[in-house]
Amino acid sequence: MVNKISRLLAVLAIFAFSIWSAGCGGAETKNTAAESKPQKEIFVSAAASLTDVMKEISAAYTKNHPDTKLTFSFGSSGALQTAIEQGAPADIFLSAAQKQMNTLDKEGILAEGTKKDLLINKVVLITPKDSKVEITSFADLTSDKVKRIALGEPKGVPVGQYSEEIFTSLNTLDQMKAKAVYGSDVRQVLTWTEADEVDCGIVYATDAATSAKIKVVAEAPAGSHKPVIYPAAAIKASKNLDEAKDFLTFLATPEVTKIFETYGFQVK
Repeated sequence: MVNKISRLLAVLAIFAFSIWSAGCGGAETKNTAAESKPQKEIFVSAAASLTDVMKEISAAYTKNHPDTKLTFSFGSSGALQTAIEQGAPADIFLSAAQKQMNTLDKEGILAEGTKKDLLINKVVLITPKDSKVEITSFADLTSDKVKRIALGEPKGVPVGQYSEEIFTSLNTLDQMKAKAVYGSDVRQVLTWTEADEVDCGIVYATDAATSAKIKVVAEAPAGSHKPVIYPAAAIKASKNLDEAKDFLTFLATPEVTKIFETYGFQVK
């Protein structure tokens, strides 16, 4: 019962603290608000690793679609999946792994014909920028000098699942579990590493690229984990399904492809 309550609180926390609306700048004057047309609101549940790039993409979209408001909920893909299953507002789901998306598909939650693989990412090992612990590869993590390793919680955070696949490939999983400090999403892993609260962390290459407070010391060995694929889909229960499909189409345009590539993503 305690675990169920904890999971529910985690899900609620995402929607209480991780909601961000595109175009939420300064307050409008009363005249402007009165003259503006009613907006259709699209709720986008997106993996935490998409936080920065989605802010730029949403600004580009709403510039040409002033009648549509994009509201984002960022978090771990597993927590977002659970929230969608429990009826949280969602028109679109952008996951950092296929597992969560496939589960929703099997449950009949996705709008037919909208699921598609969108992006590819990489898994990297990072350390605080001024770390005194010598780490140059995943193999170095077995050293007694490495005490704390920040990982995504593997049950619901895809980067944590990829991390365990890497350690299993290297036959070091049990050793790494003894040193692991588990974050609620990839951004928490990044934050802990930036703050020098851990010796190292495992994140996506795109998350690492957003920070000047860490350094990338290694990429995951080739073949050590499943490909990092980001799928996207509309939710069948969406009240604005046409608009949700339109935004998914926009994500595949050359304009958006350039934005994704600027942030280090590879477009499928």
